[in-house]
Amino acid sequence: MEINPQIFKAYDIRGIYPTDLDEDTAEKIGRAYASLLTEENPGKELTVVVGNDMRLSSPDLKARLILGLRDSGLNVVDIGLVTTPTFYFAVAFFGYDGGLEVSASHNPKEYNGFKMVRSKSRPIGRDTGMSELKRRVTENDFIKSGRQGTISEKTGVVEIEAQEQTKDIDLTKIKPMKIVVDAANAMGALDVEAMFKNLPIELVRLNFELDGTFPVHQPDPLDDKNLELTQKAVLEHKADLGICPDGDGDRYFLVAENGAIIRQEILRGIMAQIALKEFPGETVCYDIRPGRITRDMIEAVGGHAVVTQVGHSLIKQKMLEHNAVFGGESSGHYFYKFPYGTFEAPIPFILKFLVYLSEQSKPVSEVIKPYQVYFHSTEINSKVASVPETLQLIQTKYADGHPNLLDGVTIEYDDWWFNVRGSNTEPLIRLNLEAKTPELMAQKRDEVLAVIRGEVG
Repeated sequence: MEINPQIFKAYDIRGIYPTDLDEDTAEKIGRAYASLLTEENPGKELTVVVGNDMRLSSPDLKARLILGLRDSGLNVVDIGLVTTPTFYFAVAFFGYDGGLEVSASHNPKEYNGFKMVRSKSRPIGRDTGMSELKRRVTENDFIKSGRQGTISEKTGVVEIEAQEQTKDIDLTKIKPMKIVVDAANAMGALDVEAMFKNLPIELVRLNFELDGTFPVHQPDPLDDKNLELTQKAVLEHKADLGICPDGDGDRYFLVAENGAIIRQEILRGIMAQIALKEFPGETVCYDIRPGRITRDMIEAVGGHAVVTQVGHSLIKQKMLEHNAVFGGESSGHYFYKFPYGTFEAPIPFILKFLVYLSEQSKPVSEVIKPYQVYFHSTEINSKVASVPETLQLIQTKYADGHPNLLDGVTIEYDDWWFNVRGSNTEPLIRLNLEAKTPELMAQKRDEVLAVIRGEVG
């Protein structure tokens, strides 16, 4: 088949199966990845990890991916059905040379794709190898190997991960709680079972059966409608907390006991303060989408705040550059620095939050209330004729503000601020805006949207 070049994203490879990518594509990606890794590690016999999610096409794609890797001389360790964080852990903790996870994360059932890392689970993405992978796949430019790689299996990785990542957390501080988890028939169910084992938690399980057709709803907690089951169940069961992982288990959203969704910028700020209590004065990274409370909370405890571009691979790369101990993205990724690597780690994220919550001795809604000081538009998408022209128009229109061009256009005023970014794949502008009052937020949201949509001169 002719490969759709659009499957090569800023952070991973993703497309509709079998229209955009199929088994032949998977084999080519394996060969391209092996070629890239071999050139970066001349003369070394390389061993990489392969895992997969529960999508119906994942087993066949994985089989051909492994064929491409082995035919190119790489040894493969198949860790089976795992979340993306468990895949990252396996690569880094066991000291392998890299790996690939077959997954399309939170996308609808017809999608699939690949996430790729080097040793220590260092990301491959925009500016860190993705363009070279794309070139090799589309041009069939692969290194020929004189050897056939081996294949082996490693099981029980998530149990090892849970043990290793909780050994420094005092789990005895976690008080008895009732927690609702909606796994959306996706991979997060595996990590949740591992993290709550032997804890005084009454777990209300929703949609824990792995099913790649996603019969109940799409596993994307960034869309509020996919949180409604959890919100309803939290109220019905009088639970203390609700948890919603995404499709491949590397993003988490939380729901308070009153059914309200906990905003990521507040949750990120809380987790940053917990990390900075462990590592005083260190660096925390977070993405540029408005969430000023995060910066306030980092600086309030003497931490160093570093703003990054949007995207999990870009944030991890920036964390490595700054030796950051913690990072958080507005879409629900939470990253930790370990002695063996820096990557998403929901197990310590959730359990450290439960320890913190147990120490507060009050409902989650009351814990977060003091941090609800800014008012957010949520992310709003608008179709435009030209993303670059629209970004330039915004920059010109708001030239009297304080601009930042790190990712799209960010403009700051004293009492309101916003970021506009273009989509990587569609003619869309994404707006995130905050203000110090709800009235100002609504006024400025509508004003900026009118500019974006060409409704003003």
